[in-house]
Amino acid sequence: MSIADEIRQRLESAFQPSRLDVLDESEGHRGHAGWREGGETHWRIRIDAPALANLSRVQRHRAVHAALGPEIIGRIHALALEVGA
Repeated sequence: MSIADEIRQRLESAFQPSRLDVLDESEGHRGHAGWREGGETHWRIRIDAPALANLSRVQRHRAVHAALGPEIIGRIHALALEVGA
């Protein structure tokens, strides 16, 4: 299973989002210290979920990181998060 599939599965399970985009932006970071051949290092997540709507920016990031768990967080280098209602 790809990291994108794992991310999608865990976030859908945790937040039942009405919108979820999981974008691998790794290629745009080629040569950066965290980049690896094959990508799956730099991610952008766009998620609309009522469970995240009333949280602060820091709380949203913590909730997403908790849902992804250390297994996924330990395998990626960067995560950009865009949250809506």
